[in-house]
Amino acid sequence: MTKYFGTDGFRGEAGEDLTAPHAFAIGRFLGYYFGREGRACRVVIGKDTRRSSYMFESALSAGLTASGADAHLLHVTTTPCVSYITRTEGFDCGIMISASHNPYYDNGIKLFNAAGEKMEDAVIEKIEAYLDGDIPEVPFAHREHIGRTVDYIQGRRRYIAYLTSLAIRSFKGKRIGLDCANGSTWQTAKNVFDALGAETFVIGNHPDGTNINAGFGSTCMGCMQKFVLENQLDAGFSFDGDGDRCLAVDEKGNLITGDHILYLYARYMKERGKLENNTVVTTVMANLGLFRAFDELDIHCEITAVGDRYVYECMRDGGHLLGGEQSGHIIFSKYATTGDGVLTAIKVMQVMLSRNQTLSELAAPMRVFPQVLKNVVVADKEQGMADAGVLAAVAEVEKRLGNAGRVLLRPSGTEPLLRVMVEAGTVEECHACADLVVDALNQVIANNANHELNKV
Repeated sequence: MTKYFGTDGFRGEAGEDLTAPHAFAIGRFLGYYFGREGRACRVVIGKDTRRSSYMFESALSAGLTASGADAHLLHVTTTPCVSYITRTEGFDCGIMISASHNPYYDNGIKLFNAAGEKMEDAVIEKIEAYLDGDIPEVPFAHREHIGRTVDYIQGRRRYIAYLTSLAIRSFKGKRIGLDCANGSTWQTAKNVFDALGAETFVIGNHPDGTNINAGFGSTCMGCMQKFVLENQLDAGFSFDGDGDRCLAVDEKGNLITGDHILYLYARYMKERGKLENNTVVTTVMANLGLFRAFDELDIHCEITAVGDRYVYECMRDGGHLLGGEQSGHIIFSKYATTGDGVLTAIKVMQVMLSRNQTLSELAAPMRVFPQVLKNVVVADKEQGMADAGVLAAVAEVEKRLGNAGRVLLRPSGTEPLLRVMVEAGTVEECHACADLVVDALNQVIANNANHELNKV
């Protein structure tokens, strides 16, 4: 278990949990580590639209150049752009400054290796040891060995051109909504869809540094659902703050989750004989309806822990081409090593156009089981997961649901939360079962509070 870095980078409230000195130190160590063989390393940096992203960009750049590395700045761009540029343009490391779907006052530092994959745990552990002072101070570069900061906006342009090249059909005649969450895709998404001929209708494209994810994007789908209906659009696509997620809305205003997208694209691939290994990779959070729909199509599922890095690692190790999460992280491993929201939207459009079907028609065969997800803030996630009363509540729900549903208790990888997910035949049953587990967790919290009071 790492101290600072979770499943998706070092994340926390900017200026509190994650500070400019943290970023400077990370830059210092990365510049030293990747340049330790006597050559200046090259690192590419992207950021989202949060006000604090500029502070962290400067701190990381200062740390990198102080250690002799060259920092190439993509400026505001998406996480998948950083991954793509890192792996295709010979960088030693990629850094994305973003807290994804979190509110604006949070931020994060995501690291990619030279292959554009999430950084190896072995390197993360060294960075954390350096942050804690367990590794000696690394040397400063001197004279001509001090690194440079390079404006690298052309990398962002090349990424946009790459996305555009992946579409196999024109989008002309299609009315498409795009919700950019006031985040990283606020220019990229429209540029791509305009280039492909769509008539685009865009919301969430006025970032001001404090409105990222605020009432827009993939965490607020009601906004796009209303927008699609009001403007009579063929489909709508909503992205998160850093652009690695995509959820959709069909022409009737229905929500299309990551599970729906996996279903319709896997079916499309299988029909064309393109589904390598006849396998899709997803997580334990996937809807029960997805698993049953894949059973009907005779498609095998590999199931991982929650987190797109785990999905990708399973895909890479098994040679699978399609995987993702219900939340909208969809990975097309032929084209990317991480979730890519705009690429996902392009691929959904490809199926619509190739099959000459509406999005509602493509998604209809997958029956979604009612699902409820409840979050409980806890001080100690491991204690909550192991508590006897909580485990008894989970067992009671499992017995109550039998084969007609399921319950899942898991810790968040990015926040101090335990998540309780229940699927059942009705929403009411989901809530009733989830509340049994939530009540048990709240009892743990109450017991801990009483214990602390008694100590005073």
